[in-house]
Amino acid sequence: MNNTREVEVVVIGAGQAGLAGAYHLRRTGFEPDRDFVVLDHSPGPGGAWQFRWPSLTYGRVHGMHALPGRELTGADPARPSSEVIREYFAAYEREFDLRVRRPVDVRAVREGADGRLLVETSAGDWAARALINATGTWDRPFWPRYPGQETFRGRQLHTAQYPGPEEFAGQRVAVVGGGASGTQHLLEIAPYAAATTWVTRRPPVFREGPFDENAGRAAVALVEERVRQGLPPRSVVSVTGLPLNDAVRQGLADGVLDRQPMFDRITPEGVEWKDGRHVDADVILWATGFRPAIEHLTPLRLREPGGGIRVDGTRAVSDPRVHLVGYGPSASTIGANRAGRAAVREIGRLLAKTEEREDRGDTEDRDESAGRAGRARGGRGELGEQGESVAA
Repeated sequence: MNNTREVEVVVIGAGQAGLAGAYHLRRTGFEPDRDFVVLDHSPGPGGAWQFRWPSLTYGRVHGMHALPGRELTGADPARPSSEVIREYFAAYEREFDLRVRRPVDVRAVREGADGRLLVETSAGDWAARALINATGTWDRPFWPRYPGQETFRGRQLHTAQYPGPEEFAGQRVAVVGGGASGTQHLLEIAPYAAATTWVTRRPPVFREGPFDENAGRAAVALVEERVRQGLPPRSVVSVTGLPLNDAVRQGLADGVLDRQPMFDRITPEGVEWKDGRHVDADVILWATGFRPAIEHLTPLRLREPGGGIRVDGTRAVSDPRVHLVGYGPSASTIGANRAGRAAVREIGRLLAKTEEREDRGDTEDRDESAGRAGRARGGRGELGEQGESVAA
């Protein structure tokens, strides 16, 4: 028995990008469970925010933009961002009746029958005319490999597993990574740790002054150009630099943000450079970022030789049924909102063209069927008889 359910659109992921897409589908007249379905593998609302470390309070979150149609107001800046945003997303799902299904793991998306995409999941299969992929990056932490890594006797963990600073009390901690997470971890851990070492592949670039709208557009354009070329996307912060705020200035003055070049190998006791310099460490914290979680799209063969998916706006160039939101230039809260709206607009046009082709095909089939019926009746083929025959 074929238990595949048919919908017009499947949305994969219920973080900022997925909820924005679902909201715009709803506004356009699509009904949840009938016309579209939202699938999320997380245990509850909140997207990747629900997994953030407790010390990342809402007041310390940079650039959190409200979802379309509902502002986030009155939140206590001292509360963990994971709690604030989890509650906000939950209320948003209820208000707009988005009926997110969770936990559902999407295993693969492949070519289905009749021009549809087949979405295979832990909760059964869906056949869709279009797909909004909003899976983000949190599920794919990037762990670099260095010689001797397996010999290290201490603890290695990634930002995705970061528990907060108290757990590093009295330990020697090497933090690897020059992004926002790396600097935040260092500034938090330093008051608790016995010693900290900051290691990055490239010297960090600190940005002075306000980050205005023009600067933001320019940064997003650089990331967008990469995905247009089919290259793996870089984070927006990689082209904007790190904001030089009061906490960072103090960290630089105190020597906490004293950047060292990347080590060459890992030893059982710590890390080592080619010149023989060695730093003892009890912990290596890899603040080395994430990669897009898009392995389930592999059967569609969307990747370009450069390693990424070539995207025009949100649309995968090699398959116009697939839209990636929260990918590349839209991997920010404000970018995800805009991308969700743009994806739904393009999907609407795609579905309208599909229906037009199907209607044209049905008309041609009816005409051909009527012609055969007329010939079978001795060539009379009266319009009234043909019309009644088709209707029956």
